[in-house]
Amino acid sequence: MKMILGAVLFLVLGLGAAAVNAEVKGEVIIFHAGSLTVPLEQMEKEFEALHPGVDILREAGGSTKMARMISELGKPADIMASADYTVIDKGLIPAKATWNIRFATNQLVLCYTDKSKFADQINADNWFDILQRKGVVWGHSDPNLDPCGYRSVMVLQLAEKFYAKPGLYERLLANRPQENIRPKSVELVSLLKTGNMDYAWEYLSVAVQHGLKYLTLDKHINLGDYKLDDFYKQAVVKVSGKQPGTFIDRVGQSCTYGVTMCNEAPNPEAAVAFLEYMLSPDHGLKIFRDLGQPPFIPCRVPTEKMKSGLPSSLQPLVEVKD
Repeated sequence: MKMILGAVLFLVLGLGAAAVNAEVKGEVIIFHAGSLTVPLEQMEKEFEALHPGVDILREAGGSTKMARMISELGKPADIMASADYTVIDKGLIPAKATWNIRFATNQLVLCYTDKSKFADQINADNWFDILQRKGVVWGHSDPNLDPCGYRSVMVLQLAEKFYAKPGLYERLLANRPQENIRPKSVELVSLLKTGNMDYAWEYLSVAVQHGLKYLTLDKHINLGDYKLDDFYKQAVVKVSGKQPGTFIDRVGQSCTYGVTMCNEAPNPEAAVAFLEYMLSPDHGLKIFRDLGQPPFIPCRVPTEKMKSGLPSSLQPLVEVKD
């Protein structure tokens, strides 16, 4: 009898261990900001090599657009990674998501190439003069679809205040026709490289990843220092709201990226496994750092309540920090 009980106990424990160590598999659908394309592409390859049964399916675009595809169009997704964590807070929580992990920061830079007009003259003290010159083609992404778009406009507003140049913002926009606004910031990269655009506003990480020349701006206007959020909030950009014909104000603050798992994730087990990898200092966060995007180590959530609501395997990877 003891031998039988022992065999049964061994079998139960063995099955339990097998369940715990069961290999994740299936598709993981990730909607993400275009500026995350390069690092997530690398993570996809490495994660799939570690977990051959998983197929990562990514769709990139402006973060606001990606969130609307989930919240308004009902597109199935496991993970949403946004260039602005507030897009998740405002667009997905609580109906489509429960928590939001802030994992990295960034800053705005002005990108150009050797072909750009006045490339040999532009610097941190005269960029706003050069962008006003006739014949200089510059642009940014759509503020209604992409955080980099409304952040680009915020930079212009903050420059007017920081340099004490009344009317600078309007003069700059007067030299930027509507056709120079593109749905997402990464589309501007090809326009720069082909010589069809002289200057474009991008994230520093995108400039580094695509080998672009770029101009670093004063920290008071580049949205890269959370200690200056009180200054940044002077910039306000009106963008389209959830319902047609409605609008909301985006208020300036430092660039902070956020990620969540959707409440109705088709493959939650594999999604959590990917997030463990993405938010690990030795894996995903190292990739962000190596590609010019400073990560938060550990990552951050605003409250103890949100941390306790995370999948248990993600809790050790975050701290509570507002």
